[in-house]
Amino acid sequence: MQTIVIHSPGDLRVEEHQEAHPPGSGEAKITISKGGICGSDLHYFHNGGFGAVRLQEPMVLGHEVAGVVAELGIGVSHLKVGDKVAVNPSMPCGKCQYCQNGQRNQCEDMRFFGSAMRFPHQQGLFRQNVTIPAQQLYPLQPDTDLTYAACAEPLAVCLHAVRQAGSLVGSNVLVSGCGPIGCLTVLSAARAGAQYITATDLSDAPLAIAAQLGAHRSVNLNSQPDALTSLAHGKGSQDVIFECSGSPKALASALEIIKPGGIIILVGLGGEIPFPLNLAVAKEVKMMGSFRFDEEFSQAADLIDRKVVDLKPFVSSVIPFGEAKSAFDLASLREKSMKVQLDFDGK
Repeated sequence: MQTIVIHSPGDLRVEEHQEAHPPGSGEAKITISKGGICGSDLHYFHNGGFGAVRLQEPMVLGHEVAGVVAELGIGVSHLKVGDKVAVNPSMPCGKCQYCQNGQRNQCEDMRFFGSAMRFPHQQGLFRQNVTIPAQQLYPLQPDTDLTYAACAEPLAVCLHAVRQAGSLVGSNVLVSGCGPIGCLTVLSAARAGAQYITATDLSDAPLAIAAQLGAHRSVNLNSQPDALTSLAHGKGSQDVIFECSGSPKALASALEIIKPGGIIILVGLGGEIPFPLNLAVAKEVKMMGSFRFDEEFSQAADLIDRKVVDLKPFVSSVIPFGEAKSAFDLASLREKSMKVQLDFDGK
């Protein structure tokens, strides 16, 4: 079978690997159909990693995938051969203190497909077939489009972020940074009952998609740098802000426009940044991070499977996996793409 492997920054190859092994007890072999290129995949592609996480060996990329069950091992009862499935890439140990405390996304021995956080690396899912524990698979209806099913993982990230904020019913919400995670946070906040959603970015193209996914107002801060000034009146107007850009300037702006006692959810990853501590203290801001997901994966897959979320505006391109380098180049252009997917059904 063929796989998509990153060797070093810019060195992305389509390589022949050994066929996935027959499924053992509790396992399933699946044929991958679609795979979405994530921001972390792009970090490996451009920089060889992010923060302290660095490539130390060649790694198969990919963790946003959906496919079809090809074979089943003994003891698997919730699936049958031919089922369409969404693949949960998160494999917590189930034994550590955090798993036992209902915080499986904080697992001390987490295995996550396509991740260099541990060594040897956890090889990813951009491959034609794979054998994995069947518990990682969410069965789908026969008419579910696997293009959208492959979006379950990023949607789960955003459902988890929205859950961190508590009830959004009747709230004024701002989403800062409208890449794939920001746009799906807009969609998730809209579903959660936010009264008014403002989306901000530095480019028009992602803002247009955010508007289609539920944003009431879209603001290009590159062309309208003072557009949020009015939101700071009266000590601030926003009940909840989702910071999805990882930008120091965006975080400082968030503290200006959040209401006293408001909530800022940090979703975007960034480096070390200066922090306006005095303002956060004076306004009694509640601030928390949001990392990956847990049971939200099943919720995301269910929403997609029941066709109650429209992801057509979100998926911008589907490209044959043999053209992986071109697909990664396109996914790096924010003005021309949102979610670029690889098609493993053909060549």
